[in-house]
Amino acid sequence: MSSLRVVVADDEALFRGGLALILDAQPELTVVAEACDGAEAVDAVRTHRPDVVLMDLQMPVVDGITATKSITAMSVPTRVLVVTTFGRDELVYAALRAGASGYLLKTVPPRQLVEGVRSVAAGDALLAPSLTRRLIEEWVQRPRPDPNDRRLSTMTAREREVLVLLAQGESNAEIAATLHLSESTVKTHVARVLSKTGSRDRVHAVVLAYETGLVIAGSS
Repeated sequence: MSSLRVVVADDEALFRGGLALILDAQPELTVVAEACDGAEAVDAVRTHRPDVVLMDLQMPVVDGITATKSITAMSVPTRVLVVTTFGRDELVYAALRAGASGYLLKTVPPRQLVEGVRSVAAGDALLAPSLTRRLIEEWVQRPRPDPNDRRLSTMTAREREVLVLLAQGESNAEIAATLHLSESTVKTHVARVLSKTGSRDRVHAVVLAYETGLVIAGSS
């Protein structure tokens, strides 16, 4: 198994060092750099081209949201996993809009942190369904969106069904069971949904589902 390269960005030296120790203890994970602010995180990505950046949101010089925008705009395969105290929900939603592929709370157990890095690196994105739905429901409740949004215009009815279930936090296996499809068929539909909507990963497809009104906040 090839090693996954990780950059850890947090302005708290003790917490940052603790994350690095946890990750470096895994045989397939290697911390290639640490950053104490968003500017250093962006520089580290340019230099090391890691698979994943663990990104704090509230940092000096350049904040995590701005750094995330810069990183996801680069021509690099790096994915951003936000690790935050979750003090303000709107910051996490803004991070998802900026291109982050998922987020965790700073209170997460080490095992879940490691699993989160692996998940994001694999392109699955990290979604805690209850927290994600809470965020999106709170921060996408703006003027009622248009369910005929052009970003959905090329999707088939089946692809829309898959997107709705993604937005409800279902895994590929759960979607397969709900729609009576094989898991490989669901994976194909998910890939088409991401391609047609221009979504970087599942997280951004979920955000789009709420923004376009395909899923209404508070619905099940």
